Parts: sequence; C-alpha cells; structure tokens
Amino acid sequence: MKKFDDIDESRRKILLQALALGAASTLASPNVLASWFGNRPAQLPSDQSIYRITGEATVNGKTATLQTRIFPGDTVTTAKDSEIVFVVNSHSMILRANSHLLIETPPNAATALLISGLRLLTGKLLSVSRNSPMQINTATATIGIRGTGFYVEADPELTYFCTCYGVTDVSASRDPLSRESVASQHHDRPLYIVSDAGEGKNIRNAPFINHTDQELLLIETLVGRTTPFVFANDAYSAPRRDY
Repeated sequence: MKKFDDIDESRRKILLQALALGAASTLASPNVLASWFGNRPAQLPSDQSIYRITGEATVNGKTATLQTRIFPGDTVTTAKDSEIVFVVNSHSMILRANSHLLIETPPNAATALLISGLRLLTGKLLSVSRNSPMQINTATATIGIRGTGFYVEADPELTYFCTCYGVTDVSASRDPLSRESVASQHHDRPLYIVSDAGEGKNIRNAPFINHTDQELLLIETLVGRTTPFVFANDAYSAPRRDY
C-alpha cells in the first residue's frame, strides 16, 4: 500500500482542479479515495478500532494488530518509522512514529467510555472529532478542544499545534498569561507553544507543517464524516511529512 507521501502528484492535481471547478461531490467518491490511499476507505464497523498499522505499534504495552481494540483509558505507542490509524468512539486519529499517547477518561466511572482528554507525552498526532469537548495536554501546552480537527507535535520543550478547523483554546502550561482562542476554517493559525519565552510570550505563530488535507479526509471517512472544507483551488500544495 502506498504511503500518503508517495501519492502521485499528477493525480492529486487533477482532483484539486475538479474541486476548484465545483465538483465537490467527487470528494466523497470511493474511487477517488482509493486512488489516494491505495484502497477504499469507509466507516469502520463498530467492532473494529484500527484501520492500518505501518511498522510497530502497541496498545497498553502489547503489540497491536488489526484485530486489537482501542478504548478510552488506553495507551498507544509507536516505534521508529511507524504509524497507526485508528478510531475511538467518534474520534479518529493518526499517530505518527516515536509517539506515546494516553487516551484519558473522566474521573466519573459512569462515563468511563468517553474520552475526556488526550495526553501526548511525545510524538505527533492528527485527530478529528465533532461535538466532543476535551483537553489536549503536552509538556508545554494545555489545549481545549470543542470538537474539531487538529494536529499536534510534542516534545519536552516545544509544542506545535494547528487548529485545522473548529475552535480551540490554547494556553502555555507554565504561563497563565500566555493564552489564545483560535477559530479556524482551514489551518488558519498554527502555533508554537514554549515554556521559556517570558510571561505572556510563550505562544507564537508557526508555519503549516507535516499534515495534509488528504489525511484529514481519510480519518473523517473512517467515522462516517467528511471535512468541512474542500480544496479552494489547485494552488494548494500539502506539505510532506518529515520522516
């Protein structure tokens, strides 16, 4: 199966041109999705969590297979040059290489099947959800999600965060004066969140990097949805991942 980064650019440009001319219905075509991703993505059945594993991934310390279920409260990790694409409830995610993700649940046991937050200790995560408020935590950032698409990269000193679409509340974990709300339609304001820039200065503008609209379309498809935007014109060029 082809990786997203290996998708033929000529086919991508043809599709983008069709969308620019108003052929938006093409976006949901199984044949178009198959041409991008090498098969025909569709909504996962309720008893399936994982769409694809590349390389090595674990769930709660055990090697993951396509039959592994993932639930709120679980921990998902990936090894070098690895990736896992999976669904938990109405949340759909791509966890990149060298990542360690905790899927957190509310303290109330009666709602233990819900996700209250995601704690990305290290690594890179692309995720979509709708009408599901939760919190994202990294070493340097605390981010309130109101149901949106987002991409986050985390290491001990720096967080990269892109509100792909929707509304988020971004704050620096160690600086209450560094806070911003972002309302985004299409990757409008990516940010870096740091911890050593001084009070009120730990959030700064960032470029759009390492995730694509095609990937967002894939993970929305896995939960029976589509992205809230179409490509504006064929000038859009999705960045390639850096591993």
